[in-house]
Amino acid sequence: MFGISGPEFLVIILVGLLVVPSRNWPDVARFAARVVRFVRNLIWRITDASEKIKTQIDLEKPIDELVKTTTDDILADFSIKRKPVKKTTSAQKKKTAGRKK
Repeated sequence: MFGISGPEFLVIILVGLLVVPSRNWPDVARFAARVVRFVRNLIWRITDASEKIKTQIDLEKPIDELVKTTTDDILADFSIKRKPVKKTTSAQKKKTAGRKK
């Protein structure tokens, strides 16, 4: 937790017990319990919110795909396939002009 190993955590607790007078230990324990409870509730809320967001995204994916395929189908029906236009050079234009006369 936070990059602190077990023995390091025990040393921190022992130093804290030596620094804090014994008459304040119950207050410190209550405060620590409140902090732990607050952090747990915060983590649960974040997890719940992320799950809701994940389910919402999963619900929107099929709708996005449906809209895209429907739009593509409709546009395909309206679009006209044209034959490629051949570029004519000026020499070819002169030849066709001579034929028409």
